[in-house]
Amino acid sequence: MAERVFLIVLDSFGIGEMPDAADFGDAGSNTLRSCFKTGVLNVPNMRGLGLFNIDGVEAGGKCPAPRGSYGRLSELSKGKDTTTGHWEIAGLVSEKPFPTFPEGFPEEVIGKFEEAVGRKVLCNKPYSGTKVIADYGEEHTRTGALIVYTSADSVFQIAAHESVVPVDKLYEYCHTAREILTGDYAVGRVIARPFEGEYPFVRTPRRHDFSLLPPRDTMLDKLSGSGKDVIGIGKIYDIFAGKGITLCDRKIGNNEDMKITSKYQQMDFSGLCFTNLVDFDMQYGHRRDPIGYANALNEFDEWLGGFMGKMRPDDVLIITADHGCDPCHSGTDHTREYIPLLIYGNEIAAENLGTRAGFDNIAKTVLSLLG
Repeated sequence: MAERVFLIVLDSFGIGEMPDAADFGDAGSNTLRSCFKTGVLNVPNMRGLGLFNIDGVEAGGKCPAPRGSYGRLSELSKGKDTTTGHWEIAGLVSEKPFPTFPEGFPEEVIGKFEEAVGRKVLCNKPYSGTKVIADYGEEHTRTGALIVYTSADSVFQIAAHESVVPVDKLYEYCHTAREILTGDYAVGRVIARPFEGEYPFVRTPRRHDFSLLPPRDTMLDKLSGSGKDVIGIGKIYDIFAGKGITLCDRKIGNNEDMKITSKYQQMDFSGLCFTNLVDFDMQYGHRRDPIGYANALNEFDEWLGGFMGKMRPDDVLIITADHGCDPCHSGTDHTREYIPLLIYGNEIAAENLGTRAGFDNIAKTVLSLLG
């Protein structure tokens, strides 16, 4: 039995198309392979844990003697987004996909939102987050109208310049949108997207996600309800709307969240430390930057070596993902892929776990490890 489990999600690090990938427009997608083909991928610590030994992984050289258990998981939920993936990791399978709005949100929604916040809306269509502020940022700063956009994911995103709409006010607008977006319009996330500067504008790190409340208990509730600590780092608190989490640090960014995870490693607690590293997805996957993605994996792997060296005898480390976002695939959307499962600790046998159905295998493993 473990005293502490560190669960780290490499956001969007898929390892190859699932059998139903074509149904999602993702035939041929493989995030790991695309990163490997750049020629810059160098992840000796994950290789040592068995990353390249996983079923179906043809990139990289296999490790002759992996140090932990390794395998791949297929998704049972009908989706390929952050909320669906994390909820399933925590034991909650979503039978029905969250709604998406490829033509933008209907007037019924936009009208209610404009009336509630007292501002007009710009854009209202699927858009790249960086391109939308380039195309609409100046009109927004001139008129005060809010930039509302979506993507192939189930999201309602509001972008605003921090000098026009203070961040706290933007968060308030997101709360308002969250209250409006119910029933058939219940998107997985409402996202605040603040930006600053003059053209070309830049997004600030004060992004904030407002997710739906999970409809049923997850492993987080089971752990916290039994007196265990549940620490959420990065987007974790937002993804679960705080449900089941006892302590959190909501800073966003790989480097920051790796440092925070290391900080908690040095502290005494009993339970789960659950970290999301979002830059793989946000900075490199959606922007279709395979070299940037590969270099970010290299940075994580270098940090990982130090982290593993400081683990306590009764610690267990689990590394996984929540979906794919192949940086060489068409478009800018997530991709329907298997996710890796790497488990390491003193009492963890070095074995091939094969291919298993359900990200919720992770919830079962965490709950078992923590008794």
